[in-house]
Amino acid sequence: MRWILAAWALPLVAFWGWYFLSSYNLHFGYVMLTRDVHDIVFEIYGETLGIDPALLPGLVARACILDTMLLFAILAFRRRAHLSGWLKGIHARYSGGIAPAVATISVASQRPQPVEHALKNEGGSGRIDLAGAFAPREIHFDQCALGGDRR
Repeated sequence: MRWILAAWALPLVAFWGWYFLSSYNLHFGYVMLTRDVHDIVFEIYGETLGIDPALLPGLVARACILDTMLLFAILAFRRRAHLSGWLKGIHARYSGGIAPAVATISVASQRPQPVEHALKNEGGSGRIDLAGAFAPREIHFDQCALGGDRR
């Protein structure tokens, strides 16, 4: 797959490097990078294809984006098991470590607990349980900061 990525990236870097250097006439004494050659090349391609030469850079950019999306889709398909494990790890990290079967319980049906209950000492082990403190919850605007009602 490294060879395929290299075979994809090298022509793109070469073309777009030439395109931007020659369009801004940054030629460093090299004739291929002059603006005159840039205009001649796009005139030739425009005449060959029968379209306006000013449309060609946009068409090439769209083709490059399509090729890139196809290549990365193939790469993602080949590494789908690795990506699946990575995404499950990300989900577990940001969902507070809740198992997927438990995560389907509606949080809106539970009354949110104040932070001091989530930071209680678990069993006298000297360890504070922070997992419940940062679990995603629904915000209720009728409660005060410490859990009392505003009414």
